[in-house]
Amino acid sequence: MSPSVDQLAILWYPPAYDIRVEKVSVPRVKHPDDAIVKVKLAGLCGSDLHLYRGTEGITEPCICGHEFVGEIVELGSSFQPSVPRDRPSLYSTLKVGDRVISPFTVSCGECHFCRVGFTCRCVESRLFGTPNTPGGQAQYVRVPKAGGTLYSLDEALAAHTAQEHEAQRSIPRLADSALLLLCDILPTGVFAAFQALNHPKTLPMMKSQPYPHSSALITPKGVLAPSLHRPQDTILLIAVIGLGPVGVCACVAMLDILHAKGLNFRLVAIDPIEARRSKMASIYSKLSRDQERGYLEVASIEDSKCIMFEWSSGVGCNVVLEVNVRNPVITVEVDKMSVGAHSDSAGPITGRELYDKNVSLDFGRCPVRAMFPMALDLLVRRQDIFGDVGGEVSLVDKVVGFKFDKGKCGKVLFDPWK
Repeated sequence: MSPSVDQLAILWYPPAYDIRVEKVSVPRVKHPDDAIVKVKLAGLCGSDLHLYRGTEGITEPCICGHEFVGEIVELGSSFQPSVPRDRPSLYSTLKVGDRVISPFTVSCGECHFCRVGFTCRCVESRLFGTPNTPGGQAQYVRVPKAGGTLYSLDEALAAHTAQEHEAQRSIPRLADSALLLLCDILPTGVFAAFQALNHPKTLPMMKSQPYPHSSALITPKGVLAPSLHRPQDTILLIAVIGLGPVGVCACVAMLDILHAKGLNFRLVAIDPIEARRSKMASIYSKLSRDQERGYLEVASIEDSKCIMFEWSSGVGCNVVLEVNVRNPVITVEVDKMSVGAHSDSAGPITGRELYDKNVSLDFGRCPVRAMFPMALDLLVRRQDIFGDVGGEVSLVDKVVGFKFDKGKCGKVLFDPWK
């Protein structure tokens, strides 16, 4: 690694709204499992605004950012050609010069939670962009437990191509601006859609079987009563509230899964900001060319109430994905919920209201490493949405640093070397 002493980084200072670009020390390997990454691009995520506004309870300055792609410039002594078989394989294959991508949290790859796929709950879990784990909005970043945290991009892309069973297909070349979406927002959107469509309360619509016989856990025995399903009972009614970058990713992932399964659905995509609604409408105009069943309608918060009432005859949606990061807008008019907002504000729903409507309310971080293969597959297939910067249907608006707090832009990326 270069003997440089200083680097440029974006720092947040307490109590709130104080962001500075400063020179700080270049990180060095502190533990044998560490890797030092030279950052090519870093992302500004909507959840960075919690820190910016001072709502995270952090009282020390820190280097911001939990989304970054880059190149390995230094490795700890744990990275050797031969490592114990029970350690993540990356400890034996990762080399200086390899391109890597990092999820937004550290994961060891060895504990119970990592082994069963819930890497977000790793016993070593730490969020990048906090005082004890400096973030990626810098020229260099130290990655703890790097063998269990990082993804080697070349290995991941080669594995994806091999799984396609197309021997003549070349490894896709993806821009860093597209790959950076795999750090957080695209896996999170896929996770939201996957969680919702795997919920036992959505299966009656998806499988045209009443609850609980729609579950794969039930083995029919004896004579079943005739199904009382009507045609309208097989239409999945979905609302996505919030059309920032994660909301758009959730919509794209939801539409992709529904289309692949040939399911009938109605999805209302809701946001109070006209620019975001227009972006989602443009994206859907491209996605809908491939769809034979179902449709999406973009709406304001007020208009969405009438749409949901009309679609469901007043019953409510089957699934609501709440991905509005600032002001929760969950209402008891919905029938079931899958994903909640990351917010420190109390939601307007009581336990009694959840009980009375049999609402399932699910919160939690996305296990990015577990969702990475699904997200990568979607990224490769939908380069028309995720591949460009600044286009009418591009998720990434600009590679520059500017104020993001007013909701007037989409995904913003930083090039720390400009």
